[in-house]
Amino acid sequence: MEWSSSISESRLSLVLFFCQIITALDVPLDPKLLEELPQPPTITQQSPKDYIVDPRENIVIQCEAKGKPPPSFSWTRNGTHFDIDKDVRVRMKPHSGTLIINIINDENGGKAETYEGVYQCTARNELGAAISNNIVIRSSRSPLWTKEKLVPKTVVEGQYAILPCRPPIGLPPPIIFWMDNSFQKLPQNNRVSQSLNGDLYFSNVKPEDSRDDYICYARFNHTQTIQQKQPISLKVEPVDSLNETITANMSDSDFYGDRLSPERRPTLLLPTGSTSSKTELRGNTLLLECIAEGLPTPLIRWIKEGGELPANRTFLDNFHKTLKIIDISEADSGKYKCIASNLLGSAHHVITVTVKAAPYWIREPTNLVLSPGESGSLICRANGKPKPSISWLSNGVPIAIAPEDPSRNVDGDTIIFTDVQERSSAVYQCNASNEYGYLLANAFVNVLAEPPRILTPHNELYQVIANKPALLDCAFFGSPVPEIEWFKGVKGSILQGNQYVFHKNGTLEIPLAQKDSAGTYTCVARNKLGKVQNEVQLEIKEPTMIIKQPEYKVVQRTGQVSFECIIKHDATLVPTVTWLKDGAELPNDERFFVGKHNLTIMNVTDKDGGTYTCIANTTLDSVSASAVLTVVAPPTAPPVVYDRPDPPFDLELTDHQERTVQLTWIPGNDNNSPITKFVIEYEDAMREPGIWNYLTEISGILTTVHLKLSPYVNYSFRVIAVNDIGNSQPSEASEQYFTKAAKPDDNPTGVQGIGSEPDNLVIMWEPLKHFQSNGPGLQYKVSWRQKDGDDDWTSVTVANVSKYIVSGTPTFAPYEIKVQALNDLGPAPEPTTTIGHSGEDLPMVAPGNLQVQVVNSTLAKVQWDPVLLKYVRGHLQGYKIYYMKVESLSGRINQHVEKKALSFPGNKTHGMLPGLEPYSTYKLNVRVVNGKGEGPATPDETFKTPEGVPSAPSFLKITNPNLDSLTLEWGPPSHPNGVVVGYILKFQPINNTHELGRLEEISIPANETSLILSNLNYSTRYKFYFYAQTSVGAGSQITEEAVTIMDEGKEDLKKENVNGSRNFFMLKGLTPGTSYKVRVGAEGLSGFRSSDAVFETGPAKASRQVDIATQGWFIGLMCAVALLILILLIVCFIRRNKGGKYPVKEKEDAHGDPEIQPMKEDDGTLGEYSDADDHKPLKKGSRTPSDRTVKKEDSDDSLVDYGEGVNGQFNEDGSFIGQYSGKKEKEPAEGNESSEAPSPVNAMNSFV
Repeated sequence: MEWSSSISESRLSLVLFFCQIITALDVPLDPKLLEELPQPPTITQQSPKDYIVDPRENIVIQCEAKGKPPPSFSWTRNGTHFDIDKDVRVRMKPHSGTLIINIINDENGGKAETYEGVYQCTARNELGAAISNNIVIRSSRSPLWTKEKLVPKTVVEGQYAILPCRPPIGLPPPIIFWMDNSFQKLPQNNRVSQSLNGDLYFSNVKPEDSRDDYICYARFNHTQTIQQKQPISLKVEPVDSLNETITANMSDSDFYGDRLSPERRPTLLLPTGSTSSKTELRGNTLLLECIAEGLPTPLIRWIKEGGELPANRTFLDNFHKTLKIIDISEADSGKYKCIASNLLGSAHHVITVTVKAAPYWIREPTNLVLSPGESGSLICRANGKPKPSISWLSNGVPIAIAPEDPSRNVDGDTIIFTDVQERSSAVYQCNASNEYGYLLANAFVNVLAEPPRILTPHNELYQVIANKPALLDCAFFGSPVPEIEWFKGVKGSILQGNQYVFHKNGTLEIPLAQKDSAGTYTCVARNKLGKVQNEVQLEIKEPTMIIKQPEYKVVQRTGQVSFECIIKHDATLVPTVTWLKDGAELPNDERFFVGKHNLTIMNVTDKDGGTYTCIANTTLDSVSASAVLTVVAPPTAPPVVYDRPDPPFDLELTDHQERTVQLTWIPGNDNNSPITKFVIEYEDAMREPGIWNYLTEISGILTTVHLKLSPYVNYSFRVIAVNDIGNSQPSEASEQYFTKAAKPDDNPTGVQGIGSEPDNLVIMWEPLKHFQSNGPGLQYKVSWRQKDGDDDWTSVTVANVSKYIVSGTPTFAPYEIKVQALNDLGPAPEPTTTIGHSGEDLPMVAPGNLQVQVVNSTLAKVQWDPVLLKYVRGHLQGYKIYYMKVESLSGRINQHVEKKALSFPGNKTHGMLPGLEPYSTYKLNVRVVNGKGEGPATPDETFKTPEGVPSAPSFLKITNPNLDSLTLEWGPPSHPNGVVVGYILKFQPINNTHELGRLEEISIPANETSLILSNLNYSTRYKFYFYAQTSVGAGSQITEEAVTIMDEGKEDLKKENVNGSRNFFMLKGLTPGTSYKVRVGAEGLSGFRSSDAVFETGPAKASRQVDIATQGWFIGLMCAVALLILILLIVCFIRRNKGGKYPVKEKEDAHGDPEIQPMKEDDGTLGEYSDADDHKPLKKGSRTPSDRTVKKEDSDDSLVDYGEGVNGQFNEDGSFIGQYSGKKEKEPAEGNESSEAPSPVNAMNSFV
């Protein structure tokens, strides 16, 4: 009996679960309604679980919640209550649970490390308590490199080398890169590459790898600092010198003539051994690495044993040495093999990958709104590897020790509620956890007893075009869920029947609104607590039509053309007529004149040719019509008159046969254009006298043709000549020739069998033309029998018809059909058999197993099982998906429910729904379609689209300009496409030449709508870029510019009196590119009133310069300079003739050693020494040779000289943040720095 009882309880749970789906309330997002209804707390925003903070900024731990009444907030830290009132550095934002911990304030500032720990927020009101995730706060760290003594590394050419990096352990881990002391990125390729841990690997070294400045850098993003390791020296010994050393130490008997060859097959350096293993979590990126040495340089390739690498998620990085698979799942577990190969062989390594999984939602619990006495359930289902455990909390307390509720029963991952009362309202938390993480979800149960309310405005007017669908809204709310009924007229009966569609949200749909559909409609909502009604009005309007459409026109250049467009519309609607050219607006040209009913173009040019469209719009509909305008050149008088040929004459019939005859004629004059062909036509004087039919055509050089004829026709013939100008008039008719009768040669074509009703078969065919009858008494023998049966052919003979209806057939059965022609002389040859089907009927069943898979925020994939052909009962046309948006999850109310349909031809079992709105709830169903119509619909399937990126903020205004501040105000995005989590503001100054300065960025919480931006430069223009963010990413930006005002303290306002009758004044003598503040005041009987404004003058323009060459003082100065130069030249000439030498010259003559004498740079001859540049320090621009390396004999001035390569730190932009230490006695180089000297800023920016 106990076992039976447990079965009954599980069945009861299942029944209650379905009841929950049916009876759970949807609360409309009407602002007034939400203000009135009580609601338990809901967490709307919180900081991430693992929150790494910048130690240089205040710590902000977010916790936002909503509820009615508004919730209060409290915090725990490391599991115990966190009393924020006892810590002067901690405060909570007003009307919010967000904590702000003061770190950067000098008075009360603290250290971020002091506040590390696990934080949890609780939002509570009288209906329950919601809790946040456990938020782990950790401070970012960027430690210095540990000091170590680096020994220069010497490697033989062709051997491998590894330069270790071993960066300091930071939080989060740093980004590693290698550069030289000129801040140039070290090139990497198949031979030289960086591993994932930062070490630099050489598969084989070359002489050019020798250098003393291999420097490993670590960039810490959170603190925006860059640390550098001491430079590593690598020396490559040439293999030739090593061969000579070995040869010198070997005897003749030991030497076999072979040189030392470094070529060798690959060996894996990373990972070591033949196998290894790796564990990664589901949804993460899997990174596998293989680095090999060998000569020639090995190439790496990857395979998965027993499977294929996922095509769209696999990437090969670092010259194929790193295998990256994004968004991994359990299916990516397995053995991955990397193979390194060159010309001498290969090596491989197998990595066994195991994919584990932190918990992830299968079904996240959702809020439940019930009325007293109703039942429902909360379901919490999650998966993971290993399988996560499920635990429940009530108002933040484990449910085992929470206050008892007789309506609540916990059954594993489900809480079942029966006969709930108002005291049953609470917030429940579901925790799914395993060793790799946890999920926490809040879902409230809100028990409401509310009489019906209709949210649609009273006496709302709906206007619809005739024969279009009409949607009448009746948005409602109540608990229990009210029943909705519609009535037409004051005392009308309840609306029902197929001509109406009643939606669950209360909307009444009239699929085909007619004139008699107009009137007053009453919506009535009732539940056990009351009844309410609302009236709406429906007006039916006549459709707009174009009764006179524009027509195709050909016009000559410089001519005039007019297009007509006359419309007919409903008398109560005001139409607007717009003209377009080639789909765009008309050119802004006075030659185009738009009248009430026409468009006129005067003085037409070639560019006016194109398609002109007339569009008639009303508030309810739109129609259009188009016409083409062709512009041609004016005609010119040709030197020769060309014309159509004259008609042929003297037609003669010869060689009369039963079915052939020969026709001969004489061509007429070609009128200066050669005849290209002759067209022969015939007349059947017996059946269609006076009607000429095309028979054949021949080349224009022939005048005789043999014509094939049909039996039983009284022929007459005529000929038409054709040239490039056109056709001639027809010739005179030939004599008549009557052919003998015969049996039909052909049977009817186009034979088909279809049903017009489910119980008949309509056999149709194309009847023979008169000349195909071949004789009198033309009839048709129609035969049919059911396919794949034992029935004999059933035949009937008919005449003068082209179809025959067979009644009493089964629905959509295949039939064999044939139609044979016969006349008084006998039947035509045996006809071919065609397969037809009797009439179709509507499909009997709906597609099964309807599933919806959301691909992204705007696309969903729908799958279903096909309907068996025997239930289709007709030709399968395809499947049709009906879908509509139920609600927007971002808080926007749908005023009209628009139902859409998408057809998929053929026997498809899936389809894609594009163009969905992000963060919305949709429902859909699928129907099978045959030639008769649509079958029954599947049960509605509801799904939700995820969040997308928002649109731009609705507006951005900049007000209150001051010396160093501006006030920014903005509105939320018109299409949030999700929950807006914050805003990003970027701004930068703009100088007088419109160049942009440094870009600053500020993150702003989502609940802010204004910001005072301080610490700005006075009299400066700024450009602002502003955009919103959801959890998916950033949306479109909105930009604005503003100018701070001038420093009034630097210069007093100047004053000018202006005549009171004037309304302007010209300001002169202003400085270009400068911001000015102007104040205009008026003084009268009521006192003095003024208004201020700020403006900026434009950039300076080049002014006319005075030609100083014509000034007297300049001419005198130039004469004095010329005289001084002449005197100096005379003195130098006198000293040179005396034969004196410099002291250095005498020493050169004494030693006479040519090797120490310098060479002149121009001709290579010996020259004199000059000590002017002796002992000067090298200019900084010359310290780097052309190969971008720095040699010790050239200069030892590098980053290592300052702080031994340990304490030297860089900001993110590359500038030093540390202090110089070590070798401080070094003097700076003389002279200006060369423009080619490497810049740390440029080097860091170009690499990082």
